Amino acid sequence: MELAKLIKERRSIHRFEDREVDPALVAELLDTAVWAPNYHMTQPWRFIVTYGEGRRRIAEAVRIMKEKRELDPVKKKEVGEKFYNKIMAIPMIMTVIMTESPNLIERQDDFASTSIVIHNFSLLAWEKGIGLTWETYPWIHEPEFREAMGIAPGERVLGNLHIGYPAAIPNPQPRVPAAERITFVDKA
Repeated sequence: MELAKLIKERRSIHRFEDREVDPALVAELLDTAVWAPNYHMTQPWRFIVTYGEGRRRIAEAVRIMKEKRELDPVKKKEVGEKFYNKIMAIPMIMTVIMTESPNLIERQDDFASTSIVIHNFSLLAWEKGIGLTWETYPWIHEPEFREAMGIAPGERVLGNLHIGYPAAIPNPQPRVPAAERITFVDKA
């Protein structure tokens, strides 16, 4: 598929078919996605790909967090079960992590590079008929989630990618034309 068309047709997918995504295909796509610009070639990223029964690890951590935060004792189990089931309905979840450099400039560059890896992956997956959405919900920073997923101190979670074959593809959202946001400077 032509790159410009691929970029314009890719969508964030929130509903997935009840169909597994091949982990080997995801690993293959990541091998290409990591060819992102990266200042000083720190390559700070790593990925935890959770699928099948492995999703229970995330689902259980989320259930515990949600139940702890629910003040109404009658609703605790209901709220926990709701979020548990939401996680289990996602065919695959990729947690994207980067090592945080103590150097602020390098940390910003690494964040940008890791974000590019995510975007590269999303385009490569879309080309194969696989959709995803990049979620940055607050609980990715909670100790329960970090411990369940083996995220070390000094590592930052950029988000969880919900990955699967689209059950529905949403209509495109309008974009502001770039021409409205460009300033050209050709004089001193």
